[in-house]
Amino acid sequence: MPAVSPEKLVALQRNADEVRNICILAHVDHGKTSLTDALIATNGIISPKLAGKIRYLDSRPDEQLRGITMESSAISLFFSMSRRSSPNSTPQQKDYLINLIDSPGHIDFSSEVSTASRLCDGAVVLVDAVEGVCSQTVTVLRQTWIEHLKPILVINKIDRLITELKMSPGEANTHLNKLLEQVNAVIGSFFQGERMEEDLQWREKVEERVAAAAAKEQERNERHSVSLANGLQAEDIPDGQASTANGDFEEKDDEDLYFAPKQNNVIFSSAVDGWAFTVRQFASLYEKKLGIKRSILEKVLWGDFYLDPKTKRVLSSKHLKGRVLKPMFVQLVLDNIWAVYEATTGGNKGKGDPSMIEKITKSLSLTIPPHVLRSRDPRSLLTTLFAAWLPLSIALLVSVIEHLPPPPIAQATRLPELIDSSPGSDHVDPKVRDAMVSFRTSREDPIVAYISKMVSVRESELPHNKRKATSSLSAEEARDLARKKRVEIAKVQAAASGEASNGVNELTTALGSAGIGVDNDDDSSAAIQEADDPEHLIGFARLYSGTITVGDSVYVLPPKFSPANPHASPKPQRVTVTALYLLMGRGLEPLTSVPAGVVFGIGGLEGHIFKSGTLCSQLEGSVNLAGVNMASQPIVRVALEPVNPSDLEKLVKGMRLLEQSDPCAQYEVLESGEHVILTAGELHLERCLKDLRERFARCEIQAGEPIVPYRETIISAPEMAALRDKDLPRGSVIGVTTSKQVTVRLRVRPLPVPVTDFLEVNASAIRRLYAQRKSEEESRKGMANEPEEVNKASGDAQITSATLGLSSLVDFKEALESAFTEDKEYSGLWKDVVENIAAFGPRRTGPNILVDGTKSGICRRFLKETNEISALNGHSQSLPDNVIPRDFSDKISYAFQLATAQGPLCNEPIQGIAVFLEEVNVSSSSEDGTSGGDQLGRLTGEVIKTVRESIRQGFLDWSPRLLLAMYSCEIQASTEVLGRVYGVITRRRGRILSESLKEGTPFFTILSLLPVVESFGFSDEIRKRTSGAASPQLIFQGFELLDEDPFWVPTTEDELEDLGELADKENVAKRYMDVVRVRKGLAVKGRKLVNHAEKQKTLKK
Repeated sequence: MPAVSPEKLVALQRNADEVRNICILAHVDHGKTSLTDALIATNGIISPKLAGKIRYLDSRPDEQLRGITMESSAISLFFSMSRRSSPNSTPQQKDYLINLIDSPGHIDFSSEVSTASRLCDGAVVLVDAVEGVCSQTVTVLRQTWIEHLKPILVINKIDRLITELKMSPGEANTHLNKLLEQVNAVIGSFFQGERMEEDLQWREKVEERVAAAAAKEQERNERHSVSLANGLQAEDIPDGQASTANGDFEEKDDEDLYFAPKQNNVIFSSAVDGWAFTVRQFASLYEKKLGIKRSILEKVLWGDFYLDPKTKRVLSSKHLKGRVLKPMFVQLVLDNIWAVYEATTGGNKGKGDPSMIEKITKSLSLTIPPHVLRSRDPRSLLTTLFAAWLPLSIALLVSVIEHLPPPPIAQATRLPELIDSSPGSDHVDPKVRDAMVSFRTSREDPIVAYISKMVSVRESELPHNKRKATSSLSAEEARDLARKKRVEIAKVQAAASGEASNGVNELTTALGSAGIGVDNDDDSSAAIQEADDPEHLIGFARLYSGTITVGDSVYVLPPKFSPANPHASPKPQRVTVTALYLLMGRGLEPLTSVPAGVVFGIGGLEGHIFKSGTLCSQLEGSVNLAGVNMASQPIVRVALEPVNPSDLEKLVKGMRLLEQSDPCAQYEVLESGEHVILTAGELHLERCLKDLRERFARCEIQAGEPIVPYRETIISAPEMAALRDKDLPRGSVIGVTTSKQVTVRLRVRPLPVPVTDFLEVNASAIRRLYAQRKSEEESRKGMANEPEEVNKASGDAQITSATLGLSSLVDFKEALESAFTEDKEYSGLWKDVVENIAAFGPRRTGPNILVDGTKSGICRRFLKETNEISALNGHSQSLPDNVIPRDFSDKISYAFQLATAQGPLCNEPIQGIAVFLEEVNVSSSSEDGTSGGDQLGRLTGEVIKTVRESIRQGFLDWSPRLLLAMYSCEIQASTEVLGRVYGVITRRRGRILSESLKEGTPFFTILSLLPVVESFGFSDEIRKRTSGAASPQLIFQGFELLDEDPFWVPTTEDELEDLGELADKENVAKRYMDVVRVRKGLAVKGRKLVNHAEKQKTLKK
């Protein structure tokens, strides 16, 4: 097919009903990019012969070398087909624009999936016919469910059933049925979870109505006034009618949610061989031959239906009457596919059959070029025959157009819930809401666009810097282009021949080194050219309403923006759109304007958007769409430094650029001054280091050892250290300040496990409650200082936040109380604890609590209602010359945050402890003439230090433990390499959870847990030990307790006899703790710097 001009694609953007925005989602190596190649070949961008081999959208060199996608890429495709407006009308030719986004499948890059799915209206989900449903398959299906995308299922790599597993058509049919059931089971679990949640909400509403009616009934009985009684009865009648009308729970129909070939949302394909089909295609093929209507054939071609060879009637399984017949899908579909493979490649025979090929081509009325028939390459004949009979692009694109919705329909169903879940949704302008939901595209309508990520592009690759295809190169430019090509080829050859070393640093250095055959002059000129070719950030965007044009001025809404208070800090910035682009994979095409419903690139946002954001043409009443659910959080931290100290400024600038352009990477500076990058995994780290060296920083970088997070906690163990003070209970500490003026008594206890888990899961709810409480306090302070108009706005915001926070506060308290009651060892200690919680920590949202157990209630209650807090604050002012314990409430809370942020073991965050503040005494100062304010200032630092050290001492009074960050590891391996996989997992302190054999395949699926600290180099070792037959997928699972005391030493006679005084058994917890302490510069007990000093070399030798 000839190449499609960009002008034609731009013209199609104006007709929204002929636009489809889709993303391709799948597990790693399930064939997404190969499938995309077949679609790109239809537009003449690449040759059909190279489809599946060139991997066009994998534009990065490391993507081509590794064979996996690392960045989501978008491309616009043209497709034309004939469609009937009604069954009896004549077909009309229609042109369509398909905006396609290819996303990564590796778990390290799942954040790219999250950013791509928000921009699209439909999803094409691929599943490998042999590997089946994998971990990332479930993740992408969940993403489509969360984003309300309409999916199409593609069962890819069916050729593996023929060539690898040697299945017969009947066995393959059974295997495909089971695979489809597995995918539908995943969808069913999502539906069931949502239905149970809705059922719970419905039951709560019914109980509230019943309780309200009972309260009114009781009030009516207590009052004996006839007039009041009649009034209450009149009020009760509508409530009773409402509860009767809404008494039954409405069941949702889930029939359209599942994948079924008869609904034409399932495609069977082989991307590498270039063929695909749907049941509808074969139904139209057999309609005339069998004399059965196509609509009927579509329903019976899949499932337990059989064709009677004599009567040509369709039979169900119960009408077989003992006869052995093949299912229609086997007889009419799979037998023909298997026959083509046997005729071309030979199948089990190993040699093709020319006579069978001729028979097949005649029966299907296909024309194969003579040179292909004479070719000795059987795959060439196979792909040519399938391209003429069942082209992949036709089956997929027709299904996309017929099954997936256009932008107007998709936005009407998806956006109402998306807008309602945005911050301050009640204050969104109705005009903005209507423009988005009703798909308004005129210039007068509000502009609302969502930027999912920022893409880094070299200046030389921007359209205005590229040479037109019709212009010729000068001699100098031709030599320069040839030199670049030689360098690229040399890099690929060096990597392919194994010259690239192993390890993160060596691999990146090898890929960034100069190519073979390139002299020093070329290298220096290339370096100069790279210095003059800076990176620019372009927004990867979707327009939901209006029409945006180059030169338009729009507001960039920050991530925490709320229309309830649009002028709050940080105030949204107004920027001018400098450029618009049509995304074409590896290239960009300039645009002057973009209508709603289109995926596009936008320039002019560099420095104004961090990772993602929302653009809106108005500030008041705008909507914030920037909340994207990231599937993976960065867990691996590495400290970086330049080899040449003078390049530090380049490194910092490059890391900031990387943080903006990568949806998951984060950059931070530690207290020690180290520049640290946080990544999702080892492969993601490798890619980030390569980008820093070659694109963003452009200097040599030295990476340190990976920094793995730990958590510290305490448990009540049978054998614990002796009490520090026998007169006090375990965990109790009495702290006295340096000046002996303030005495603090507190007690540290381990929290019940259900409570700790609850606080970890609901950290966002705690953060939201804290933000609402803070906004209410600021509003109260502003009432006294701000002008009248501003006071009114603040008062409205206060009422709204209080109204929203009250119900959530009550729900949170009830859920937390139920978590306390789940503890088997529940006692009177935890009674009324929820009402007395003063703070959560660390960072005010962590899984630790500070409980105010003082008689006078020194600290403010965090979970109290607003009016109760105001009453407490009203009595919190001390006298001018006296300092009272209540003055130190915020200092004690701050000391609690510091103590839980850095534990006593190795300065890692603490989780799972409760600190009970029992008593605070303040003695009068012996100094004369010192005011209360001066005393408070002097005592502030002393109180913070004393409380912090007291919490640390109370922590060590129990049995301390380390919590290890854990990966959930999924590996698919054959029986030949199963033992080697087990050996690698065991050697790295992993734990096998389950092992299951996939039916119909020789592959086992192994699920295990692996400590993150032991995971570096794990993937490479697995691949080496199994010769590439197994590849793990590592997903961060959370933290798990390492049940080993880092301070344990042998004390009993048996322990000393077995292990000796030096404890020959390695204390793993102590080893992990010491490594962290050494890295942080803390003292390590028992560490020897020099062993056998007498054997050291001297200067005389």
